[in-house]
Amino acid sequence: MNILAIIPARGGSKGIPRKNLRPLNGKPLIYYIIKTALKSKYNLDVYVSSEDEEILMFAKRFGAKTHKRDMDLAKEDTTLDPVIYEAFNNIQNDNKYDYIITLQPTSPLLKPNTLDRAIEKIINAPEIDVILSAKEKKHLSWKMINGKYTPNYKKRLNRQYLESIFEETGAFVISKASNLINYKKRIVGNIELFILDKEEAIDIDYIDDWVLCEYYLKRKKILFVVTGNEKVGLGHIYRGLLLAHEILDHELIFLVDKSSQLGLNKLREYNFTSMIQKKDDIIDDIKKINPQIVINDILDTKAQYINRLKNLGIKVINFEDIGEGAKSADLVINSLYPEKEVLSNHFYGYKYFCPRDEFLNIHKKEIKKVEDVLISFGGIDINNYTLKTLESIYDYCIQQKIKITIILGIGYKDEKSLQKFSKIKIIKNVFNISEYFLRADIIFTSAGRTVYEIACIGTPTIVMAQNKRELTHFFASSKYGFINLGLGNLVKNEEILKTFINLNNNIEERKYINKLMLSFDLKGSKKRTINLIRNLIEK
Repeated sequence: MNILAIIPARGGSKGIPRKNLRPLNGKPLIYYIIKTALKSKYNLDVYVSSEDEEILMFAKRFGAKTHKRDMDLAKEDTTLDPVIYEAFNNIQNDNKYDYIITLQPTSPLLKPNTLDRAIEKIINAPEIDVILSAKEKKHLSWKMINGKYTPNYKKRLNRQYLESIFEETGAFVISKASNLINYKKRIVGNIELFILDKEEAIDIDYIDDWVLCEYYLKRKKILFVVTGNEKVGLGHIYRGLLLAHEILDHELIFLVDKSSQLGLNKLREYNFTSMIQKKDDIIDDIKKINPQIVINDILDTKAQYINRLKNLGIKVINFEDIGEGAKSADLVINSLYPEKEVLSNHFYGYKYFCPRDEFLNIHKKEIKKVEDVLISFGGIDINNYTLKTLESIYDYCIQQKIKITIILGIGYKDEKSLQKFSKIKIIKNVFNISEYFLRADIIFTSAGRTVYEIACIGTPTIVMAQNKRELTHFFASSKYGFINLGLGNLVKNEEILKTFINLNNNIEERKYINKLMLSFDLKGSKKRTINLIRNLIEK
């Protein structure tokens, strides 16, 4: 097929002065539609028609051919049919064009693939003479009849149930060349619409359209690569969701590894675009998504994985990564582990923890007589510290009339072991855990990120690490207000009970713990972390 694309670009514009040459995200507006046309797989013959020498100069620089339009066809009230016809007559010469496409500079977000699909549609349907770009609208609308507002609908319904109406966008008109030859008009005969999505359908008429296009052009595609299953819990998933809600002005996608169907299910509850790894090599999945930024929340990474991402031109942000890959990442944020090396792009410590919103908007713990104890070892509690703690403190709590509440993680498999304890309350699938942290007077937990959440509230807490990695979590220490008994497997029941009794009996110690926890600016740490991420995104 021999296809001519004509881009009409008048020099005068009242709504937005010199609109076609005004910089949009650093490039003149006309740049975008020229590049879209030149990238078409149909090898379009691309011309810019203008009376303005400066516009024609830039058109040549951007790769288009040019046609100097007569001034009589550059008036404000001149319609496009005579403009396109005059250009066509002067351009065609010995070329036998099959189709003529009118492309408007005011549609800078039109994608080459979309244009190609519209061209393919008219080529494969000889009965179609013209294809117009359009957008679908579903709103309760009105019109004026005889000076009176009249509804365009018969029945008031929710938007999704309304009959669709379609509005031309002006992005493109694809017509058979015979229309211009025979009728001097583009839009004649059998007309078909090609529906654009919301973004591509934006047509710049006013300054607010311009601002919206600028937003979309600056928008990045950000991929969260996360893990979340019965073994590791959903902490990485929840952090990804928290960060995503802070950068919603970008295109966000979640990718979970093959073992994380549970995490995928949770992500889909929040209506984010989410998918599970399909390829043996997750890099192949990432290539298909083609992000500009990858945020890894998968613990330690290998250097090869990060370097392969970097070789694809992707910026890389890692969380809680102390693997070799961390050295090659553009940004590493780690609130749990101590710093091994001083690196300029690594940020460690409590100042970079990201509390969920439920911990940012909650009252501080008021220290009083111990009436409630909470046991929450989260995740799978692989060592069953829940049972060990219960065996240690149950009889004492019954004697002292202290209520015991247990929160079980999604992967906890030993619930039967708790059945011998009759006077306990077991909670599963908790969505408001902050309320339980606030209600408790003493908490038993492991040394993970939960300690940060507790510190936002200030409830005295006894910690037992699940493994050697957790032993390195520096925040779960007396320096920050926690009683850390070390690796829980090595702690005897008698020591657990003794520690609990001492804490119960010493209200001054609990007040000091409370004050110490609340002295750290954990609520400001979220803002600091988001600022680091945004700085990298916008760099």
